[in-house]
Parts: sequence; structure tokens; C-alpha cells
Amino acid sequence: MQYKDLAVNPVSVVLQLVGAKWKILIIKELLKKEMRFVELKNKLGCTAKVLTNCLKELEDDGLIIREEYEGLPLRVEYYLTDIGYTLRPVIDAMQKWGKEYKKLRKLMERIK
Repeated sequence: MQYKDLAVNPVSVVLQLVGAKWKILIIKELLKKEMRFVELKNKLGCTAKVLTNCLKELEDDGLIIREEYEGLPLRVEYYLTDIGYTLRPVIDAMQKWGKEYKKLRKLMERIK
């Protein structure tokens, strides 16, 4: 995505880049370590087509790097760029909020 195509609102920018469910989960996994396509597919459980599209968009947006290693078969690994790593606090905050929300929902359901 070109700079000129980014939304004006900063929250909208984040949603443009990683708002799709699979993109944020890909980044979450790549925060742990670099991974091959099949590893990501197995971890996430999405289709190959969806994963391919998301990886391409994340690469185009400068959040991940696709590195090819020569050999037979060709080996490809994905890892985060320095900009991609800056999403760690965002994902950490999402995880924390998700845990708290689940606790509150459980409590609310007990009260009913």
C-alpha cells in the first residue's frame, strides 16, 4: 500500500494494514520466530490461498520479508521487518484485552 493510500485516522491505518483476522495472527506467530509457509498454514489453519494473499499484502506493506533459499526443493521463510516488530505492543494489548473480556463475560454470565 502506498503512503498516499493510507487512511487519515491512525486507527484506520492499523485496520487497513492488519485488520484482517489472518494478518494479525500471522504477525503474532512471526513475533515468535521466522516460519515457513507450511508452518504458518498448520499453525493458523487457514487455506493456502488466504495465507498466500495475506503474506503478499503484508510483504507489500513492508511488515514482513519473504526470503528464498536456494536448493531443491526451494525453501521460503517469512519473518517480520523492523516495522513489523513494532506491532508487538499492539498484539500484546489485544491479548491482554481479550483475556480480560473473557473473564468479564464469564462473570456476567454467572450473574444472570
